[in-house]
Amino acid sequence: MYKPQVSVTTTIARSMFFILLLSITTGGGAIFTLFSSLDDAGAINVAGSLRMQSYRLAYDIETGSQQFSQHLASYQTSMDAASLKSIDSWITPQSLIDKYHNLIQRWQELQPALQSDHKRVYIENVADFVNQIDQFVFELQEFSERKLLLLTLSYGLGFTLIALIAFYCIFYIQKKVVFPLTQLVAASKQVQGGNFRIQLTDGMQNELGILANVFNNMASELEKLYSGLEHKVQEKTGKLKHANASLETLYGCSQELSASYLDEDTFRNILNRLLVTDGLTAIRLVVVEEQGAGWNIDVGEPSLSKEWNQELLYLDSEIFGHLEWQVTPPFADNELISNVSKIISLGIYYNLSQKQTQQLLLMEERATIARELHDSIAQSLSYLKIQLTLLNRSLAKLDIDQSKITAKEIQEQLNATYTQLRELISTFRLTIDNANFGEALKELLDSLGEQTSAKLVLDNQLSSVALRANHQVHVLQIIREAVINAIKHAQASQITVSCIQNDQSASVTIIDNGIGFCAEISKPNHYGLSIITERAERLEGQVTVNRTGSGGCQVQLCFPIQKLKQERDNNEQV
Repeated sequence: MYKPQVSVTTTIARSMFFILLLSITTGGGAIFTLFSSLDDAGAINVAGSLRMQSYRLAYDIETGSQQFSQHLASYQTSMDAASLKSIDSWITPQSLIDKYHNLIQRWQELQPALQSDHKRVYIENVADFVNQIDQFVFELQEFSERKLLLLTLSYGLGFTLIALIAFYCIFYIQKKVVFPLTQLVAASKQVQGGNFRIQLTDGMQNELGILANVFNNMASELEKLYSGLEHKVQEKTGKLKHANASLETLYGCSQELSASYLDEDTFRNILNRLLVTDGLTAIRLVVVEEQGAGWNIDVGEPSLSKEWNQELLYLDSEIFGHLEWQVTPPFADNELISNVSKIISLGIYYNLSQKQTQQLLLMEERATIARELHDSIAQSLSYLKIQLTLLNRSLAKLDIDQSKITAKEIQEQLNATYTQLRELISTFRLTIDNANFGEALKELLDSLGEQTSAKLVLDNQLSSVALRANHQVHVLQIIREAVINAIKHAQASQITVSCIQNDQSASVTIIDNGIGFCAEISKPNHYGLSIITERAERLEGQVTVNRTGSGGCQVQLCFPIQKLKQERDNNEQV
């Protein structure tokens, strides 16, 4: 930073001071000249009248006029006039003052002659005296003219100097103030528009030069700051884009786990979603199972010259395998790899859980089918086998009556066995197209309603959230079995199904208004109640069959749902 050699404000202040000084000087001189010239006209008139009065005194002497004394006194008054006495001052030229004093002295010399009897002396000298007066008047008039000329010159010179200084100020302000300020305004607009590469080349060593240098430094600093901010914004934008891409990748990978069944294509899709990340060139998923068995999935284009990075796949200290990948430097998204590894580990765990669940369900259904076959078809076949042995014995003994009775029993048992087989097939073929319990129950009752003229009434207050899928199947099977029994045996005009949910338990009630089927389900070779009881045990519940006051039958299932909720919550946490 430098100090200005010539300050703009100082220059303008000096110019204003000079203009003021010239104005004061010119005005003061003019006022003084005019003030000093106030008595000039009177002095000239009085001096000019002295000539006439001198001749008049001479005439009065010649004619013996009675007004001589009066004219003499008037002459003396004119000689003593203030306008003439004002000539004797420091501004009056010395020659004019000398002539004025000489004139007074000459009058003093002639005055005694006028007051004596030698008045002829005055007449003899009056011509010279008047000539002396004429010279005095002429010089007095020249002095007055010189003062007026001086006044005019001072006015002209002052006005000229003031005009020159004013024009100089205008030119100086235009060049040194207005033009630089115009440049500053234009530069400010460019800075406002985002152009910081501005260099003002004023080159003046004044306040505006300092301001221009400061503006240049400010623009340079703003350019640096703006560039830094743009770089930071681009960097933050890149990080946000990268974070958004990572979140999209993680979301897509987690969405793959929402599939109903996880298989190899699911994990391949997860790896392909991860492969789109910048820098990744190849990914390999290696899953290790017991006894050295396992499987792996490769995506991308692996290179023999690149090193493989590795991340273990584990969940709750259980290791499932590892994830390998190759990258092209620079690559620093290891956190994404770690998060995707956790998702894959969770997916592998879900896959194993699904397989275990499917196996358990399959084993459970097979056990159910085996029990149903053992309790129904197998016992019927055993009974038929015994009856067939008895028939053979009767035929061997040629006991026709007994043979006919045995054959009839065999026929009846075959019909009953066929009926039981159809019921079992119908039971095992139950399909649930809707995951919502209420919708599934409605579809079930709609299909059963086509088999009877009885009115089926549904009152469901049990939500799907309270039931797992396999439990939902058991509840629907119990309702189906009870409604079928009511349709076949109760001869009812209305069958009501009510499902009520409490805080920790649920109850399902099937009531008919007919003769009931309570007696029918306890008959030999009828397995409806045993099927209902078995499925209730799977729900850890209890089934009761009672007659109603009107003669109908009521089947009520009660089972806890709090435990089901806890099991589901545990599965979700896993």
